[in-house]
Amino acid sequence: MQTSLPKHDVVLLGVGHTNAHVLRMWKMQPPADAQLTCVSNFPRVTYSGMMPGVLAGDYPVERMQIDLVRSCAAAGARLILAEANGLDLKARKLHFADRPPIDFDVLSVGIGSMPTMAGLEFDQTLVTIKPMQTFLTRLEQRVRETRQRDPDRPCRVAVVGGGVAGLEITLCLPRRLRQWLGDHPFEQLLVTGTRPLGNGLLAKTQRCIRNELAERQVRVLEGERVVRVGAGQVETNAGTVEDVDLVIWATSAVAPPLLGKLGLPTDDKGFLLTRPTLQSVADVPVFAVGDSGTIENSETAKAGVFAVRQGRFLWENIQRTLRQERLQEYHPQRDFLKLLNLGDGRAVAEYKGGSVAGRWPWLLKDQIDRRFMDKYQDYSPMEMAAVEAGATSQMRCAGCGGKVGGSVLSRVLARLDIPDHEHVLLGLDQPDDAAIVQPPGGRPLTVTADFFAAPLDDPYLSGRLAALNSASDLFACGAKPLAALALATIPVGKPRQQEELLYQLLSGSLDEFRRMGATLIGGHTIEGPQQTIGFAMLADQGDVAEARTKAKLTAGDQLVLTKPLGSGVLLAAQMQALCPAEDMTVLLETMLLSNEAAAALSNEFAIRAMTDVTGFGLAGHLLEMLKASDCGARLQLDAMPLLPGVESIMTTHGIESTLAPANRAAEGAVRIAEARRAHPAYPVLFDPQTSGGMLLAVPGQHVDAVLARLADQSAVPAAVIGEVTARPEFEPIVIA
Repeated sequence: MQTSLPKHDVVLLGVGHTNAHVLRMWKMQPPADAQLTCVSNFPRVTYSGMMPGVLAGDYPVERMQIDLVRSCAAAGARLILAEANGLDLKARKLHFADRPPIDFDVLSVGIGSMPTMAGLEFDQTLVTIKPMQTFLTRLEQRVRETRQRDPDRPCRVAVVGGGVAGLEITLCLPRRLRQWLGDHPFEQLLVTGTRPLGNGLLAKTQRCIRNELAERQVRVLEGERVVRVGAGQVETNAGTVEDVDLVIWATSAVAPPLLGKLGLPTDDKGFLLTRPTLQSVADVPVFAVGDSGTIENSETAKAGVFAVRQGRFLWENIQRTLRQERLQEYHPQRDFLKLLNLGDGRAVAEYKGGSVAGRWPWLLKDQIDRRFMDKYQDYSPMEMAAVEAGATSQMRCAGCGGKVGGSVLSRVLARLDIPDHEHVLLGLDQPDDAAIVQPPGGRPLTVTADFFAAPLDDPYLSGRLAALNSASDLFACGAKPLAALALATIPVGKPRQQEELLYQLLSGSLDEFRRMGATLIGGHTIEGPQQTIGFAMLADQGDVAEARTKAKLTAGDQLVLTKPLGSGVLLAAQMQALCPAEDMTVLLETMLLSNEAAAALSNEFAIRAMTDVTGFGLAGHLLEMLKASDCGARLQLDAMPLLPGVESIMTTHGIESTLAPANRAAEGAVRIAEARRAHPAYPVLFDPQTSGGMLLAVPGQHVDAVLARLADQSAVPAAVIGEVTARPEFEPIVIA
């Protein structure tokens, strides 16, 4: 449980080889009173040393990837998936293209490099190796397009770049091409602007590589720089023109454009200039590591081996910066072991003037790479502090999974003597998603309140979710949000940290309120042991008789669910570092989809009853509708949409939200064959949903049109999950 805010903010911009070491060490021994934030454009990072092996079929794709979602969860670090676009060095803020800036006390920039493309004309024929996270996907798409376009002609592939990267790709690519092309023939061309081939390698190594290329019938153009890639051709500065179908761009490294936007000194190639301590020469608490930095008066090559070795120096110097101690200097090694994958179970090893090719160098490279990745693919969570005496040993879920059980709430309301009021048109006598009140002489207003313990480590996203979740009750009633009052709890901390946290939460909320045409008008903020955020909201109800309530179900209506289920399972898994990046990406996309457009379909398609599916789960919220409408429902488990990863996580790890057991109180209203309880969708009926979808009761004649409109509105799939029936004699919910 978060009880106080940290004093220091450490930010890693990019999580390459060097910054990844800091993330790993943070899990093992985090500095006191400090928070770590990782900023990345992608939820996974790729270990470049294994890319040739993946091309050659030595490893599956997953073996070269580090899952940042799980790594950050395991380390107790915050992950921000966004594009940075600048620095405010005076205020020590990192700026983004589409969200508020974040504070830092220490910043480490490790966004790597990119292939040089200066003066190049190109079209879709060209595939760059960066960003490496998407390289294989883009490459496969291009190869398959080429085969479909001309199935009778060999696929002609050119690799541009005669350095280690270009050589390994050229030698390892054939196995991957054979996998994609089957028996379809292909031809290879290697183009390098330097002489000799493999410039910088030993002469013996160069001869070995030449022999391998010749044996595999790879044509080589040396000393010619490519100036144009387009219309199925490669043209060099020497006037050579080659017909190609695909060009892989693997040239020497240049600085990414972002480095030029940071306002820091750079070298003549655009990389950030640092001292031997890896700190910027600008005398600010900013480090530049890996390919992103150049140590002044040093000519170190841009190679991953240096980035790996910098890791322990960066980790030490970040801690020394926080303690205001003298920094440690890093001095690059003069020589290092080079291992080039030949793509056939062999490699070339080069070290201290010697060069040898064979099976054992590949085995050595395989051992080094596997050992390196084993360290970074260990997603076991950091050790939790000892549980206080008398506290529950189970980590409680946040979001809507942190609600009090529905049965508790129902019993409390039954015990209260709540007076009627002439201006309350819809209240607790007929509980619904929101209440409707009519002030004296005024128009009816729909009002609701909703807040939760922040379910994400990114407060900006938590603010967005809180706004969407609060407004969903209004959408479910067919009301138009007008204004919101914030309800926030901020942990104890320095005023600067409290200010920044509240700013991020409310900035995210305001972005969503603007989109729905509402605004923030006030609220209340207190200190407490856990970060919470939510809103009391006011909305224009219009014609009260047209309000969509839970009591308006009609037998024959088709039940349409607009979002898949399982957010409670995935958020609980994320707390244990068990939710993979891809599943978390889909979960965020789903939760951040507003229900406004789906609810608006009620006016067009005569939908009289709907509700948003949140903390009490699908079964609990449906049961509320059935009781209010005196109806029953028949659900189809096979039609129930689940979020990716939900079934796997429940089956493999047995994870569920801490609110799920309380939600299973609704099982008393369910009739289901015993054998059907083993269906993977059944337990998810009781899973609490954070910013879940709408459950629409759609007249049968409009179902196809409603599904088509929902499909047009978003990529999140909607589904017909059952139908409304006349109230049965026994259990109101029948599951087939």
